[in-house]
Amino acid sequence: MRRGIAATALVAGLAMTMAACGGDGGTEGAKKGSGELSGTVTFWDTSNEAEKAAYQALAEGFTKLHPKVKVKYVNVPFGEANAKFKNAAGGNSGAPDVMRTEVAWVADFASLGYLAPLDGTRAVENQVDWLPQAAASTKFNDKTYAVPQVIDTMALFYNKKMLKEAGVQVPKNIEELKAVSAKISAKTPGRTGLYLRGDDPYWFLSFLYGEGGDLVDAKAKRVTIDDASGVKAYKTIKDLVDSKAAITDASDGWNNMQNAFKSGKVAMMLNGPWAIEDARSGAEFKDKSNLGIAPVPAGSGGQGSPQGGWNLSVYAGSQNLDASYEFARYMSSASVQQQTTEKLSLLPTRLSVYVKPSVAKNEMVQFFKPAVDKAVERPWIPQGNALFEPVRLQMANVLSGKTTPDKAAQETGDAYRKLLKDYK
Repeated sequence: MRRGIAATALVAGLAMTMAACGGDGGTEGAKKGSGELSGTVTFWDTSNEAEKAAYQALAEGFTKLHPKVKVKYVNVPFGEANAKFKNAAGGNSGAPDVMRTEVAWVADFASLGYLAPLDGTRAVENQVDWLPQAAASTKFNDKTYAVPQVIDTMALFYNKKMLKEAGVQVPKNIEELKAVSAKISAKTPGRTGLYLRGDDPYWFLSFLYGEGGDLVDAKAKRVTIDDASGVKAYKTIKDLVDSKAAITDASDGWNNMQNAFKSGKVAMMLNGPWAIEDARSGAEFKDKSNLGIAPVPAGSGGQGSPQGGWNLSVYAGSQNLDASYEFARYMSSASVQQQTTEKLSLLPTRLSVYVKPSVAKNEMVQFFKPAVDKAVERPWIPQGNALFEPVRLQMANVLSGKTTPDKAAQETGDAYRKLLKDYK
């Protein structure tokens, strides 16, 4: 997926002063006072290849409700979206009216003055229906800068047939994972138990939380990645690869992991709801029931997985704010969220959607909703997304043997203290 500081007082002014040069929403805009929306809403969607057709159809469905509004759908690869939006918004040229923002981006973009505050607008509808943990990622300095679209967390995806052939049960902890992987390799030469994604720090969080740790303690303003739990997390990923319980690749990890799992080269991987449709497209899962989902194997501190998801934000410099607010409202509505679950098995952020029969009976929702309820909230601070890069660098160093887990944790902590000036 998967899955950054400026004063926010500038935001209200930006929505007015940037309108002359910012946004990609067309020159007509919404006709104020007419009661009828018009013009163009450019929507940057960051969904993956298996999801984007469904999102495009849903986005363009807005025109059925508002015929005079044109929706310009643009799919932007996740890996490029953050920097591309900052470049466009910072340069007052080419930014979308509405963007599908990863939960860690909202505080970052808002702190820079790039997002329109949504409190009191049409975008914010029936907030009491939002999952509390999903709503938390939409806030910055007690203002709302996004509406929650989907919520997710990590799980263990497994090939039921491969585990059955090896005569093993789904592993509940790291030690069982190593034992299960060894039996899979012994029973089916050439196959491995787990694909460990070593190039994306989001995957590291489950191991860190499983040791009872965290990146930082935002309330106490303290760096915690370099304590004992951080060291153990780095040791865990190194041991999984060294013991041959897992294979990894520092380049193009997403495609390599997905292809290995879909082809049966590996029996298990850590992933989230965003990977369901792609996994089911593989040869091993022509029978969709062969795809199993279980909690992430626990570490010495218990089972842990991160809270992730996607929100919808409106660009402060949009030339068509009224239509953009309405579009964000539409895309986060109960009706569209229900359709999203029906098409992609993604989890809604509205409580009311979970009681819909088509959602309640979805087996992926049945697993992932309790997992989301137990997921660890990430620090919703402007620098939250920037905390990943030091981890990514040290994961590569640990897995390649260039550094020790102890040194990796220390280096990560040092990098955090340079980034977070007021943290201990």
